[in-house]
Amino acid sequence: MDAQQLAAELVDKARAEGIDLVGPRGLLTGLTKTVLETALEAEMTEHLGYDKHDPAGRTGGNSRNGTRIKTVLTEVGPVELDVPRDRDGSFEPVIVRKRQRRLNGVDQIVLSLTARGLTTGEIAAHFDEVYGAKVSKDTISRITDKVLEEMTEWQNRPLDKVYPVLFIDAIMVKVRDGQVTNRPVYVAIGVTVNGERDILGLWAGDGGEGAKFWLSVLTEIKNRGVQDVCIAVCDGLKGLPESITTAWPLATVQACIIHLIRNTFRYASRRDWDALSKDLRPVYTAATEAAAAARFDEFADTWGGQYPAIVKLWRATWTEFVPFLDYDVEIRRIICSTNAIESLNARYRRAVRARGHFPTEQAALKCLYLATRALDPTGRGRARWAIRWKPALNAFAITFEGRIVPSTTN
Repeated sequence: MDAQQLAAELVDKARAEGIDLVGPRGLLTGLTKTVLETALEAEMTEHLGYDKHDPAGRTGGNSRNGTRIKTVLTEVGPVELDVPRDRDGSFEPVIVRKRQRRLNGVDQIVLSLTARGLTTGEIAAHFDEVYGAKVSKDTISRITDKVLEEMTEWQNRPLDKVYPVLFIDAIMVKVRDGQVTNRPVYVAIGVTVNGERDILGLWAGDGGEGAKFWLSVLTEIKNRGVQDVCIAVCDGLKGLPESITTAWPLATVQACIIHLIRNTFRYASRRDWDALSKDLRPVYTAATEAAAAARFDEFADTWGGQYPAIVKLWRATWTEFVPFLDYDVEIRRIICSTNAIESLNARYRRAVRARGHFPTEQAALKCLYLATRALDPTGRGRARWAIRWKPALNAFAITFEGRIVPSTTN
């Protein structure tokens, strides 16, 4: 009988007898109890060297000594187990260890719910409502605290030697330090020579960061193996451009086009966003600076009367925007690619918004790290930056000749 047929028969039987799938007396609870107890008996047999009820156990020495009742929390709820014992107490079970009160899968559920922004109280309520299990908020906090060591290892892991593009962005979180205040958490995102997004780390700030702070962050990244960055994209962070060129003298600092476009829409009514986007596109896709200036004059004539602040914003940042026009169109496409950044920011914002505020900076960093960890099994948050990466790689290799060699940079 295959697994699917067996499952179908069990479900039909449960329905016929009015048994729930989960819960204290549910079908899955009973199956989990049977499987775990069978595994424990198999471990005891291996430990003693003979099967249950085998006459070999009557020859003296260590032998079975009944069972003891133990309740463990599993992915399907609390399960009461009959754990076998031996006479000299030397049995050390592996499937459910001594003093273990929950299976590892429960910890993963807690971490997954935390990554999605649920508070300890909400997670406790979830276990009570879905599984009928009482899990204290302190227990949930202890489970999530286990990732702090893992987070430290992730924050200090070795990085690639070269990143064609490095983005530095910020997300605002609310931290209760006497009173609730907004604090920035900075995230560094690298585009690897293989065209993947690599989240390099998270750093908490207070909003007043200067060159000294940024130099320490970039030095940390450099010490983790990053020897060169071709283009560093940032937006209005005091002291950051100077620190970038100090850490990597050959790096080109580029104003973030994504932020510039996003800030444009903040001054405009939502009903005009599509029209604004259509009229702005010829500006940042122009072949030359002169063509971009001509297109922007047309944009200013159309929208300047209705939205003068947008025109002022672009004129104020024009000198930081212009270097973007010198790049190959494939490089521009990578710098302006919003999907990889916005998907990450959306995950972060959802986790932060659900929590409201955090008691400490460490709690905020832990929440954001869990959101990063949930992006893929490795926790590194790697994803393809662009579907067509090879044309961009060729453009980077030509523009930054000798600095990008895929076979030696990883």
